Amino acid sequence: MTVSLDNSPLWRERQFTLLLAARFISVLGNGFARVALAFAVLGLPGAGPGRLSLVLACQALPQLVLILVGGVIADRMSRARLMALADVLGAGAYAGLAALVLTGHAPLVAMCLLAVAAGTATALFSPAMNGIVPLVVPSGRLQRANGLLRVGTNSALLLGLALSGAAVALVGAGWALALNATSFVVSAALTARLRVAARPPKTSSGWADLREGWREFASRQWLWVVVAQYAVVVAALNANVGVLGPLTAEQQLGGARAWSVIVAAGALGTIAGAGLAARVRVGRPILVAVLATFPAAVPMTLLSVRAPVWLVATAMFGAGVASDVFGVLWVTTIQREIPEDVLSRVSSYDSFGSLAFAPLGLLIAGPVAAAIGVGRAQAGCAALVLLATMAALLSPAVRNLRTGGDSPRQAGGGLTGAGQSAEPAGGESVSGVPK
Repeated sequence: MTVSLDNSPLWRERQFTLLLAARFISVLGNGFARVALAFAVLGLPGAGPGRLSLVLACQALPQLVLILVGGVIADRMSRARLMALADVLGAGAYAGLAALVLTGHAPLVAMCLLAVAAGTATALFSPAMNGIVPLVVPSGRLQRANGLLRVGTNSALLLGLALSGAAVALVGAGWALALNATSFVVSAALTARLRVAARPPKTSSGWADLREGWREFASRQWLWVVVAQYAVVVAALNANVGVLGPLTAEQQLGGARAWSVIVAAGALGTIAGAGLAARVRVGRPILVAVLATFPAAVPMTLLSVRAPVWLVATAMFGAGVASDVFGVLWVTTIQREIPEDVLSRVSSYDSFGSLAFAPLGLLIAGPVAAAIGVGRAQAGCAALVLLATMAALLSPAVRNLRTGGDSPRQAGGGLTGAGQSAEPAGGESVSGVPK
Protein backbone atom coordinates (compact mmCIF):
# COMPACT_ATOMS: atom_id res chain seq x y z
CA MET A 1 0.00 0.00 0.00
CA THR A 2 1.42 3.38 -1.00
CA VAL A 3 0.38 6.98 -0.57
CA SER A 4 -0.62 8.92 -3.65
CA LEU A 5 1.68 11.79 -4.60
CA ASP A 6 -0.96 13.41 -6.84
CA ASN A 7 -1.70 16.63 -4.95
CA SER A 8 -3.63 18.46 -7.63
CA PRO A 9 -6.60 20.12 -5.90
CA LEU A 10 -10.11 18.88 -6.56
CA TRP A 11 -11.44 22.26 -5.45
CA ARG A 12 -10.81 23.54 -8.96
CA GLU A 13 -13.41 21.07 -10.23
CA ARG A 14 -16.56 23.22 -9.98
CA GLN A 15 -18.86 20.23 -10.41
CA PHE A 16 -17.24 18.37 -7.54
CA THR A 17 -17.28 21.43 -5.28
CA LEU A 18 -21.02 21.88 -5.87
CA LEU A 19 -21.66 18.22 -5.08
CA LEU A 20 -19.54 18.33 -1.93
CA ALA A 21 -21.27 21.49 -0.68
CA ALA A 22 -24.72 20.03 -1.36
CA ARG A 23 -23.90 16.84 0.51
CA PHE A 24 -22.34 18.65 3.47
CA ILE A 25 -25.38 20.87 3.97
CA SER A 26 -27.89 18.06 3.49
CA VAL A 27 -26.13 15.68 5.88
CA LEU A 28 -25.70 18.46 8.44
CA GLY A 29 -29.47 18.89 8.41
CA ASN A 30 -29.97 15.15 8.73
CA GLY A 31 -27.83 15.19 11.86
CA PHE A 32 -30.34 17.64 13.32
CA ALA A 33 -33.26 15.48 12.20
CA ARG A 34 -32.03 12.30 13.88
CA VAL A 35 -32.39 13.87 17.30
CA ALA A 36 -35.15 16.36 16.54
CA LEU A 37 -37.60 13.83 15.11
CA ALA A 38 -37.34 11.55 18.13
CA PHE A 39 -37.87 14.39 20.61
CA ALA A 40 -40.57 15.91 18.44
CA VAL A 41 -42.62 12.71 18.51
CA LEU A 42 -42.01 12.03 22.19
CA GLY A 43 -42.94 15.63 23.04
CA LEU A 44 -46.44 15.37 21.58
CA PRO A 45 -49.41 14.78 23.90
CA GLY A 46 -50.01 11.08 24.48
CA ALA A 47 -46.90 9.99 22.59
CA GLY A 48 -44.70 7.15 23.77
CA PRO A 49 -42.10 4.64 22.58
CA GLY A 50 -44.68 2.77 20.49
CA ARG A 51 -45.58 5.86 18.50
CA LEU A 52 -41.94 6.75 17.99
CA SER A 53 -41.16 3.21 16.76
CA LEU A 54 -44.04 3.37 14.28
CA VAL A 55 -42.98 6.74 12.83
CA LEU A 56 -39.35 5.65 12.51
CA ALA A 57 -40.41 2.37 10.91
CA CYS A 58 -42.50 4.28 8.38
CA GLN A 59 -39.40 6.29 7.51
CA ALA A 60 -37.08 3.26 7.29
CA LEU A 61 -39.29 0.85 5.34
CA PRO A 62 -39.40 2.82 2.03
CA GLN A 63 -35.62 3.18 2.12
CA LEU A 64 -35.36 -0.59 1.77
CA VAL A 65 -38.47 -1.41 -0.28
CA LEU A 66 -38.07 1.36 -2.88
CA ILE A 67 -34.30 1.38 -3.28
CA LEU A 68 -34.48 -0.84 -6.39
CA VAL A 69 -37.04 1.49 -7.95
CA GLY A 70 -34.69 4.39 -7.24
CA GLY A 71 -31.91 2.58 -9.07
CA VAL A 72 -34.05 2.07 -12.18
CA ILE A 73 -35.14 5.72 -12.25
CA ALA A 74 -31.57 6.98 -11.70
CA ASP A 75 -30.37 5.03 -14.75
CA ARG A 76 -33.21 6.46 -16.88
CA MET A 77 -32.98 10.20 -16.19
CA SER A 78 -30.44 12.83 -15.21
CA ARG A 79 -29.05 11.77 -11.84
CA ALA A 80 -28.51 15.39 -10.84
CA ARG A 81 -32.16 16.19 -11.58
CA LEU A 82 -33.37 13.14 -9.65
CA MET A 83 -31.21 14.11 -6.66
CA ALA A 84 -32.64 17.63 -6.73
CA LEU A 85 -36.21 16.30 -6.93
CA ALA A 86 -35.53 13.92 -4.04
CA ASP A 87 -34.19 16.83 -1.99
CA VAL A 88 -37.37 18.81 -2.74
CA LEU A 89 -39.48 15.84 -1.59
CA GLY A 90 -37.40 15.55 1.57
CA ALA A 91 -37.75 19.28 2.21
CA GLY A 92 -41.52 19.03 1.89
CA ALA A 93 -41.68 16.03 4.22
CA TYR A 94 -39.63 17.65 6.99
CA ALA A 95 -41.39 20.98 6.57
CA GLY A 96 -44.69 19.15 7.02
CA LEU A 97 -43.41 17.37 10.13
CA ALA A 98 -42.15 20.68 11.51
CA ALA A 99 -45.54 22.30 10.90
CA LEU A 100 -47.36 19.46 12.69
CA VAL A 101 -45.07 19.70 15.69
CA LEU A 102 -45.10 23.51 15.89
CA THR A 103 -48.90 23.68 15.71
CA GLY A 104 -49.31 20.91 18.25
CA HIS A 105 -51.81 19.16 15.96
CA ALA A 106 -50.03 16.02 14.78
CA PRO A 107 -52.31 13.12 13.86
CA LEU A 108 -50.42 9.83 13.83
CA VAL A 109 -51.53 9.03 10.27
CA ALA A 110 -50.21 12.37 9.00
CA MET A 111 -46.85 11.90 10.72
CA CYS A 112 -46.52 8.39 9.33
CA LEU A 113 -47.33 9.55 5.78
CA LEU A 114 -44.75 12.33 6.00
CA ALA A 115 -42.20 9.86 7.39
CA VAL A 116 -42.90 7.61 4.39
CA ALA A 117 -42.27 10.59 2.09
CA ALA A 118 -38.94 11.29 3.82
CA GLY A 119 -37.90 7.64 3.44
CA THR A 120 -38.95 7.65 -0.21
CA ALA A 121 -36.75 10.69 -0.83
CA THR A 122 -33.77 8.77 0.53
CA ALA A 123 -34.57 5.74 -1.64
CA LEU A 124 -34.60 7.93 -4.75
CA PHE A 125 -31.54 9.95 -3.78
CA SER A 126 -29.07 7.23 -2.78
CA PRO A 127 -28.70 5.29 -6.08
CA ALA A 128 -28.43 8.55 -8.04
CA MET A 129 -25.75 9.84 -5.66
CA ASN A 130 -23.76 6.61 -5.96
CA GLY A 131 -23.80 6.93 -9.74
CA ILE A 132 -23.10 10.63 -10.20
CA VAL A 133 -19.51 10.90 -8.96
CA PRO A 134 -17.97 9.32 -12.11
CA LEU A 135 -19.90 11.88 -14.16
CA VAL A 136 -18.34 14.90 -12.44
CA VAL A 137 -14.81 13.68 -11.59
CA PRO A 138 -12.05 12.34 -13.90
CA SER A 139 -11.47 8.59 -13.56
CA GLY A 140 -7.97 8.90 -12.10
CA ARG A 141 -9.25 11.03 -9.21
CA LEU A 142 -12.28 8.98 -8.20
CA GLN A 143 -10.73 7.57 -5.04
CA ARG A 144 -9.67 10.97 -3.77
CA ALA A 145 -13.08 12.42 -4.60
CA ASN A 146 -14.88 9.63 -2.76
CA GLY A 147 -12.61 10.09 0.23
CA LEU A 148 -13.20 13.83 0.36
CA LEU A 149 -16.94 13.33 0.03
CA ARG A 150 -16.89 10.96 2.99
CA VAL A 151 -14.74 13.34 5.05
CA GLY A 152 -17.27 16.08 4.34
CA THR A 153 -20.39 14.03 5.04
CA ASN A 154 -18.95 12.34 8.15
CA SER A 155 -17.87 15.72 9.52
CA ALA A 156 -21.28 17.21 8.74
CA LEU A 157 -23.11 14.36 10.45
CA LEU A 158 -20.91 14.61 13.54
CA LEU A 159 -21.41 18.38 13.67
CA GLY A 160 -25.16 18.01 13.17
CA LEU A 161 -25.46 15.45 15.93
CA ALA A 162 -23.35 17.61 18.25
CA LEU A 163 -25.46 20.72 17.61
CA SER A 164 -28.85 19.04 17.47
CA GLY A 165 -29.28 18.68 21.22
CA ALA A 166 -28.53 22.34 21.77
CA ALA A 167 -30.84 23.32 18.89
CA VAL A 168 -33.73 21.29 20.30
CA ALA A 169 -33.15 22.79 23.75
CA LEU A 170 -32.91 26.38 22.46
CA VAL A 171 -35.57 26.57 19.74
CA GLY A 172 -37.51 23.33 20.13
CA ALA A 173 -37.77 20.15 18.07
CA GLY A 174 -40.21 21.68 15.58
CA TRP A 175 -37.84 24.46 14.55
CA ALA A 176 -34.95 21.98 14.41
CA LEU A 177 -36.98 19.95 11.90
CA ALA A 178 -37.61 23.15 9.97
CA LEU A 179 -33.85 23.73 9.81
CA ASN A 180 -33.45 20.29 8.29
CA ALA A 181 -36.10 21.11 5.68
CA THR A 182 -34.15 24.27 4.83
CA SER A 183 -30.96 22.26 4.39
CA PHE A 184 -32.74 20.11 1.80
CA VAL A 185 -33.82 23.21 -0.11
CA VAL A 186 -30.23 24.50 -0.22
CA SER A 187 -28.96 21.09 -1.27
CA ALA A 188 -31.55 20.93 -4.08
CA ALA A 189 -30.52 24.35 -5.34
CA LEU A 190 -26.83 23.36 -5.42
CA THR A 191 -27.48 19.96 -6.99
CA ALA A 192 -29.66 21.49 -9.71
CA ARG A 193 -26.62 23.49 -10.85
CA LEU A 194 -24.65 20.33 -11.68
CA ARG A 195 -24.20 19.98 -15.42
CA VAL A 196 -24.62 16.31 -16.24
CA ALA A 197 -25.33 15.10 -19.77
CA ALA A 198 -28.91 14.02 -20.45
CA ARG A 199 -29.43 10.26 -20.57
CA PRO A 200 -30.54 8.67 -23.85
CA PRO A 201 -34.23 7.67 -23.85
CA LYS A 202 -35.03 4.03 -23.08
CA THR A 203 -37.71 1.89 -24.67
CA SER A 204 -37.36 -1.03 -22.27
CA SER A 205 -39.72 -1.54 -19.35
CA GLY A 206 -38.81 -0.99 -15.72
CA TRP A 207 -38.91 -4.76 -15.12
CA ALA A 208 -36.48 -5.29 -17.96
CA ASP A 209 -34.19 -2.66 -16.45
CA LEU A 210 -34.34 -4.44 -13.08
CA ARG A 211 -33.44 -7.75 -14.71
CA GLU A 212 -30.53 -6.15 -16.53
CA GLY A 213 -29.25 -4.65 -13.29
CA TRP A 214 -29.56 -8.04 -11.59
CA ARG A 215 -27.55 -9.72 -14.35
CA GLU A 216 -24.77 -7.15 -13.93
CA PHE A 217 -24.86 -7.67 -10.16
CA ALA A 218 -25.04 -11.48 -10.14
CA SER A 219 -22.39 -11.99 -12.83
CA ARG A 220 -19.65 -10.55 -10.61
CA GLN A 221 -18.79 -13.15 -8.00
CA TRP A 222 -17.00 -10.96 -5.48
CA LEU A 223 -19.76 -8.34 -5.65
CA TRP A 224 -22.50 -10.64 -4.41
CA VAL A 225 -20.09 -12.36 -2.02
CA VAL A 226 -19.26 -9.10 -0.26
CA VAL A 227 -22.90 -7.99 -0.26
CA ALA A 228 -23.80 -11.31 1.38
CA GLN A 229 -21.02 -10.71 3.89
CA TYR A 230 -22.36 -7.27 4.70
CA ALA A 231 -25.92 -8.48 5.08
CA VAL A 232 -24.61 -10.29 8.16
CA VAL A 233 -22.15 -7.58 9.23
CA VAL A 234 -24.69 -4.75 9.07
CA ALA A 235 -27.24 -6.80 11.04
CA ALA A 236 -24.64 -7.42 13.76
CA LEU A 237 -23.55 -3.77 13.79
CA ASN A 238 -27.17 -2.58 14.02
CA ALA A 239 -27.86 -4.93 16.90
CA ASN A 240 -24.78 -3.68 18.77
CA VAL A 241 -25.10 0.05 18.12
CA GLY A 242 -28.89 0.19 18.34
CA VAL A 243 -29.61 -2.13 21.28
CA LEU A 244 -26.78 -4.08 22.89
CA GLY A 245 -24.25 -1.25 23.22
CA PRO A 246 -26.66 1.13 24.97
CA LEU A 247 -27.76 -1.73 27.27
CA THR A 248 -24.16 -2.43 28.23
CA ALA A 249 -23.49 1.26 28.81
CA GLU A 250 -26.58 1.56 30.99
CA GLN A 251 -25.86 -1.54 33.05
CA GLN A 252 -22.09 -1.48 33.38
CA LEU A 253 -20.41 1.67 32.03
CA GLY A 254 -22.28 4.52 33.71
CA GLY A 255 -25.04 5.33 31.26
CA ALA A 256 -25.59 7.55 28.23
CA ARG A 257 -22.49 9.71 28.73
CA ALA A 258 -20.18 6.72 28.37
CA TRP A 259 -22.01 5.50 25.29
CA SER A 260 -21.88 8.96 23.69
CA VAL A 261 -18.08 8.98 24.14
CA ILE A 262 -17.83 5.58 22.45
CA VAL A 263 -20.09 6.55 19.54
CA ALA A 264 -18.30 9.88 19.08
CA ALA A 265 -14.96 8.07 18.91
CA GLY A 266 -16.32 5.90 16.11
CA ALA A 267 -17.56 8.96 14.23
CA LEU A 268 -14.16 10.64 14.54
CA GLY A 269 -12.58 7.45 13.24
CA THR A 270 -14.70 7.56 10.08
CA ILE A 271 -13.45 11.07 9.34
CA ALA A 272 -9.83 10.00 9.77
CA GLY A 273 -10.43 6.84 7.75
CA ALA A 274 -11.96 8.71 4.83
CA GLY A 275 -9.05 11.13 4.76
CA LEU A 276 -6.58 8.24 4.76
CA ALA A 277 -8.47 6.30 2.09
CA ALA A 278 -8.55 9.33 -0.20
CA ARG A 279 -4.77 9.12 -0.57
CA VAL A 280 -3.70 5.46 -0.30
CA ARG A 281 -3.24 3.23 -3.33
CA VAL A 282 -3.61 -0.53 -3.05
CA GLY A 283 -3.04 -3.25 -5.63
CA ARG A 284 -6.00 -5.40 -4.51
CA PRO A 285 -8.70 -2.97 -3.36
CA ILE A 286 -11.44 -5.48 -2.52
CA LEU A 287 -9.12 -7.75 -0.57
CA VAL A 288 -8.00 -4.76 1.51
CA ALA A 289 -11.60 -3.59 1.87
CA VAL A 290 -12.78 -6.97 3.18
CA LEU A 291 -9.81 -7.22 5.55
CA ALA A 292 -10.79 -3.79 6.86
CA THR A 293 -14.04 -5.32 8.15
CA PHE A 294 -12.30 -7.33 10.87
CA PRO A 295 -11.80 -4.35 13.26
CA ALA A 296 -15.60 -3.98 13.50
CA ALA A 297 -15.63 -7.04 15.77
CA VAL A 298 -13.18 -5.58 18.31
CA PRO A 299 -15.48 -3.07 20.10
CA MET A 300 -18.22 -5.73 20.41
CA THR A 301 -15.73 -8.16 21.93
CA LEU A 302 -14.44 -5.57 24.40
CA LEU A 303 -17.98 -4.63 25.43
CA SER A 304 -18.80 -8.29 25.98
CA VAL A 305 -15.96 -8.63 28.53
CA ARG A 306 -16.75 -5.29 30.26
CA ALA A 307 -13.63 -3.48 29.13
CA PRO A 308 -13.18 0.13 30.34
CA VAL A 309 -14.73 2.96 28.36
CA TRP A 310 -11.41 4.38 27.13
CA LEU A 311 -10.41 1.03 25.64
CA VAL A 312 -13.77 0.50 23.92
CA ALA A 313 -13.65 4.07 22.58
CA THR A 314 -10.15 3.49 21.20
CA ALA A 315 -11.36 0.34 19.47
CA MET A 316 -14.37 2.20 18.07
CA PHE A 317 -12.05 4.85 16.64
CA GLY A 318 -10.02 2.14 14.93
CA ALA A 319 -13.15 0.45 13.63
CA GLY A 320 -14.34 3.80 12.28
CA VAL A 321 -11.06 4.31 10.42
CA ALA A 322 -11.28 0.84 8.92
CA SER A 323 -14.94 1.19 7.93
CA ASP A 324 -14.29 4.22 5.77
CA VAL A 325 -11.19 2.69 4.22
CA PHE A 326 -13.56 -0.09 3.19
CA GLY A 327 -16.19 2.36 1.98
CA VAL A 328 -13.90 4.47 -0.21
CA LEU A 329 -12.19 1.46 -1.83
CA TRP A 330 -15.58 -0.18 -2.40
CA VAL A 331 -17.34 2.77 -4.04
CA THR A 332 -14.30 3.66 -6.15
CA THR A 333 -14.06 0.13 -7.50
CA ILE A 334 -17.66 -0.01 -8.61
CA GLN A 335 -17.37 3.36 -10.30
CA ARG A 336 -14.41 2.04 -12.28
CA GLU A 337 -15.72 -1.44 -13.04
CA ILE A 338 -19.49 -1.17 -13.60
CA PRO A 339 -20.83 0.24 -16.87
CA GLU A 340 -22.10 3.76 -16.24
CA ASP A 341 -25.55 3.08 -17.68
CA VAL A 342 -26.32 0.42 -15.02
CA LEU A 343 -24.31 1.90 -12.16
CA SER A 344 -27.27 3.11 -10.10
CA ARG A 345 -29.17 -0.16 -10.47
CA VAL A 346 -26.19 -2.21 -9.31
CA SER A 347 -25.77 0.22 -6.42
CA SER A 348 -29.40 -0.25 -5.45
CA TYR A 349 -29.02 -4.06 -5.41
CA ASP A 350 -26.00 -3.65 -3.15
CA SER A 351 -27.91 -1.40 -0.76
CA PHE A 352 -30.92 -3.71 -0.75
CA GLY A 353 -28.84 -6.81 -0.06
CA SER A 354 -26.59 -5.19 2.54
CA LEU A 355 -29.55 -3.84 4.50
CA ALA A 356 -31.78 -6.91 4.11
CA PHE A 357 -31.15 -8.25 7.62
CA ALA A 358 -30.64 -4.89 9.35
CA PRO A 359 -34.21 -4.67 10.77
CA LEU A 360 -33.90 -8.30 11.94
CA GLY A 361 -30.75 -7.45 13.87
CA LEU A 362 -32.62 -4.74 15.77
CA LEU A 363 -35.68 -6.93 16.24
CA ILE A 364 -34.00 -9.95 17.81
CA ALA A 365 -31.18 -8.22 19.72
CA GLY A 366 -33.34 -7.47 22.76
CA PRO A 367 -34.93 -10.93 23.11
CA VAL A 368 -31.59 -12.67 22.54
CA ALA A 369 -29.92 -10.47 25.17
CA ALA A 370 -32.72 -11.26 27.62
CA ALA A 371 -32.34 -14.98 26.97
CA ILE A 372 -28.56 -15.41 27.10
CA GLY A 373 -27.26 -12.12 28.51
CA VAL A 374 -26.01 -8.92 26.89
CA GLY A 375 -22.34 -9.92 26.98
CA ARG A 376 -22.93 -13.23 25.25
CA ALA A 377 -25.14 -11.57 22.65
CA GLN A 378 -22.35 -9.09 21.85
CA ALA A 379 -19.81 -11.90 21.64
CA GLY A 380 -22.17 -13.62 19.23
CA CYS A 381 -22.35 -10.47 17.07
CA ALA A 382 -18.56 -10.26 17.01
CA ALA A 383 -18.38 -13.91 15.96
CA LEU A 384 -20.85 -13.29 13.13
CA VAL A 385 -18.69 -10.44 11.80
CA LEU A 386 -15.56 -12.60 11.92
CA LEU A 387 -17.19 -15.64 10.33
CA ALA A 388 -18.87 -13.65 7.54
CA THR A 389 -15.61 -11.86 6.73
CA MET A 390 -13.56 -15.05 6.71
CA ALA A 391 -16.16 -16.65 4.43
CA ALA A 392 -15.89 -13.71 2.01
CA LEU A 393 -12.12 -14.22 1.84
CA LEU A 394 -12.67 -17.75 0.49
CA SER A 395 -13.73 -16.22 -2.83
CA PRO A 396 -10.86 -16.10 -5.36
CA ALA A 397 -12.52 -13.05 -6.96
CA VAL A 398 -12.38 -11.17 -3.65
CA ARG A 399 -8.71 -12.00 -3.16
CA ASN A 400 -7.46 -11.51 -6.71
CA LEU A 401 -9.12 -8.39 -8.13
CA ARG A 402 -6.36 -5.94 -8.97
CA THR A 403 -6.59 -2.23 -9.55
CA GLY A 404 -6.89 -1.40 -13.25
CA GLY A 405 -5.22 1.45 -15.03
CA ASP A 406 -6.11 5.03 -14.18
CA SER A 407 -6.53 6.38 -17.68
CA PRO A 408 -8.16 9.77 -17.29
CA ARG A 409 -11.77 10.32 -18.30
CA GLN A 410 -13.24 13.71 -18.98
CA ALA A 411 -15.47 14.88 -16.15
CA GLY A 412 -19.08 14.66 -17.20
CA GLY A 413 -18.28 12.26 -20.00
CA GLY A 414 -19.21 9.05 -18.23
CA LEU A 415 -17.65 5.67 -18.80
CA THR A 416 -17.30 4.43 -22.33
CA GLY A 417 -17.53 0.77 -21.43
CA ALA A 418 -17.30 -1.39 -18.34
CA GLY A 419 -14.59 0.75 -16.78
CA GLN A 420 -11.15 -0.68 -16.15
CA SER A 421 -11.45 -4.42 -16.69
CA ALA A 422 -10.15 -6.97 -14.24
CA GLU A 423 -10.13 -10.75 -14.44
CA PRO A 424 -9.73 -12.59 -11.17
CA ALA A 425 -9.51 -16.36 -10.92
CA GLY A 426 -12.53 -17.85 -12.58
CA GLY A 427 -12.72 -15.10 -15.19
CA GLU A 428 -15.35 -12.93 -13.50
CA SER A 429 -15.39 -9.22 -14.11
CA VAL A 430 -15.73 -7.40 -10.86
CA SER A 431 -17.17 -4.31 -9.28
CA GLY A 432 -18.20 -2.86 -5.98
CA VAL A 433 -20.80 -0.62 -4.44
CA PRO A 434 -20.47 1.58 -1.36
CA LYS A 435 -21.92 0.58 1.94
